[in-house]
Order: sequence, then C-alpha cells, then structure tokens
Amino acid sequence: MPISRRALAAAAVTALVLPLSACGSGGDDAGSTDASGKVEGDITFQTWNLRANFKDYFEGVIGDFEKKYPGTHVKWVDQPAEGYPDKISADAAGGTLPDVVNVAPDLVAPLAKAGLAMDLDKAAAKYKGEYLPGAWAGHQVPGLPGTYAFPWYLNTGPLFYNKTLFKQAGLDAEKPPKTYDELFTDALQLARKTDGKVATLANVPTIEDFGRYGSTLTNKEGTGFAFNDAKGVELLTKYKQLYDAKALDPQALTATPESTGKKFLTGAVAMNPGSALDLDNFKKQAPNLYKNIGITDQITSTGHVNMYVQGLMVNAKTKNTPAAVAFAHFVTDAEHQMSFAKKVAIFPSTAGSLNDPYFTKQDGTDETRVRIAAAKSLKTAVNYTPVQFSDQMKTALRNEVAKALQGKQSPKDALDNAVKACDRLLQQQG
Repeated sequence: MPISRRALAAAAVTALVLPLSACGSGGDDAGSTDASGKVEGDITFQTWNLRANFKDYFEGVIGDFEKKYPGTHVKWVDQPAEGYPDKISADAAGGTLPDVVNVAPDLVAPLAKAGLAMDLDKAAAKYKGEYLPGAWAGHQVPGLPGTYAFPWYLNTGPLFYNKTLFKQAGLDAEKPPKTYDELFTDALQLARKTDGKVATLANVPTIEDFGRYGSTLTNKEGTGFAFNDAKGVELLTKYKQLYDAKALDPQALTATPESTGKKFLTGAVAMNPGSALDLDNFKKQAPNLYKNIGITDQITSTGHVNMYVQGLMVNAKTKNTPAAVAFAHFVTDAEHQMSFAKKVAIFPSTAGSLNDPYFTKQDGTDETRVRIAAAKSLKTAVNYTPVQFSDQMKTALRNEVAKALQGKQSPKDALDNAVKACDRLLQQQG
C-alpha cells in the first residue's frame, strides 16, 4: 500500500469483486497446503506501491531470502496504488495471481471465498504464535475456517487537538476528552462559544466508529450486519446533535481525509485523528499549530482502539507452496518487520516486537511520544472494519448517515436502511 501521510492512517481500499466464475473451491489445479517440502523454485511477490520509496529495502530482503535458500528465485512486481483491487480481480479471474500478494483484509475476503487464498492455519500453523493474536485474526473471514494472510505491518494513531481553540472556548487544554460523553459535551461548548465558526470534528461516523462506540457490527455468523442496534442509533443521534449545533463541520458529508486534514491545519476544526507521520507535516505547514498541538488517545467505549492491518497472502494455487509460505513468513518475521518499521511510521505485527526500546523508551520528542502510545495500544487493538465490508457498503452507510444528519430520516431509519443495503450487497458477494 502507498506509504503516505493519509494512506497509512486510513488503510481501507475499494473492495475486490470477483467474477462469479471465479467462485468455488479452486478446482483440480489448486495448490497444496503442505509447506513442509524443500524450499526451492521460482515465485512471484507482489507489493502495493512500495517500490518508489523502498526499492533497496525489498531488494535486500529478497537477496537475503535467496541466499538463505539456494535454488530459489523471487520475482518482485510492484503495482501502483490506483486500480490495485481491479488488478487483483483481473489476475484472479485470469489465473495469473502472483504466489505472494500484498493484501488488506477486505481484499483477501473474496479471494478466500473463491478458493484462491491459502489457509495458513493449515499451511503455516507453526508460525501463528509469532504474531499478535489480533493481527493474526485480521485476515480471517466469517463463515470460513482458517486464516488467509500473514499479518504484516499495522497502524493506528492518536487524536490531535488544537490547544488554542480549546482555551478560547473555555475548555481545559490539558484535559482533552477521554470518553464519548466528554467529547460530545466539549464539542457543543466549543461550537457555542465560537458561534458555530469552529467545529470539533470533521468526519461523519464510519463503520469503525460504530465499532469503537460498542455497536455490534455483524451477527455471530458474519452473514448479516447489525450496526442498527441501540448503540449504533445512539451514536448517530449524538452526531445529529453535533451537526445541528455546527459542532460537526458542515462539509463533513463530503469530507475526505485530505480535506479534514487541511481544515485542522487552518484551525477550522479542533480535533482530528492521525499518526506520527502527521507531526512533521504540522511542523512544516502550520508551525503555530505545532507549538500548540495536543495529543490524546483514540476515544473508545470498548477499551480497544482501532488498527489497520496489511498482510501477505499466499496464492492457494501456487506450484511452489514451501517457497511461497517460507518467503511470506520471511518478509513478515520479527526481524524484517522491525527493520521496516524503523524506515517508516508503521508498526510490526509480531509478538514481542512492540516491547523493543524503539517503541517503549521516551526521548522527549512528540514523535516518539506518539509512537510509544500507539505501540502500547496496538497490543490489544482490533480491526473494527469487518473483512466483508466492501467499498460499496461504506458508500451505502455514508449515504444513509448523511440523510439522518440532514434530517431527511431518523437515525434509526437511516441505520435500518444501511443494514438492509449492506446485507443485499453481502448476498451478492456469494
């Protein structure tokens, strides 16, 4: 995935939709899940827009792997960010998927359903204990037994807030909101004190927000959605109150991560989620904001923050299962994840890695403070976005939320309609 200020903070992508002809068990040409044989032969490794910034790193990893396993050869291909899901869809339909593929959970779900993602609980069970439990579970698909990708890098981040705006509204800038009730109370006060000129938030609630609030997102079987429960309705009702009071930015209905970031930079919005990558941007583009930046934890009712996870999937039809599994594990083992994490503001998914001094020892800088806080929260973080929640579903939810905020329908009706739309789309996935 492209390593950029916003891409890592919002690692969701458009969903992959496989042609119906690709669905099934994989057929007679399916590869073996037995990875115990000799590691040898040629495999192809595909990444997601990483060559431009990390060419030397990946060439080094590949070279080390080929040296460790003589007789192997890894061909590295890197696809651009734009159109990546479509590229995977075309390769899946055409039988040309690489042996090891960089995926996000929502990309792996349809591949697993089509019999194209190898079950690592069978092929690589001995490695499971090397990863954080929440990360290993990140590429499991409801309704299917197994795990369908090695967890790779993770990301999460804090909430940033503008201390100057808090003070001007009569709020204690050293005591940011820690709960949703405090957040909504502070937001309404800030809007009232500024006559609606400064909003606290600039984003409408997404599926992960409903998860953090405590809504039950799906039924136990994963065959239908359930975020129209009492908690979901309560959250959307609160957002409607914020919207009416201009405590939620009026342009939130059409906001993008980039547009909300710009509003935060210019002081039009008092709080915004982000990551350690943002601090350098604040320093360069908004030095006055940087001098008055507040940093606090993600707000959650569950005790678990949201994390984004990337993975490496092994093609179930690979002709070189031992080599493909060994390479996917090699790239994602503790040593290589740690070295990658020191090159960019991401976090390893391997157990114990987050106890490294790099993620625990303060040096007085805000960048390190954010990194340490994020690393600590990741140990128990979860990916709230259901793997089957496609881009079409995200759009359906956003559209219904917008109608509720505009007063065109009640929060309950909006979420009922969103669940119905998402359930229909889920059935179409097969």
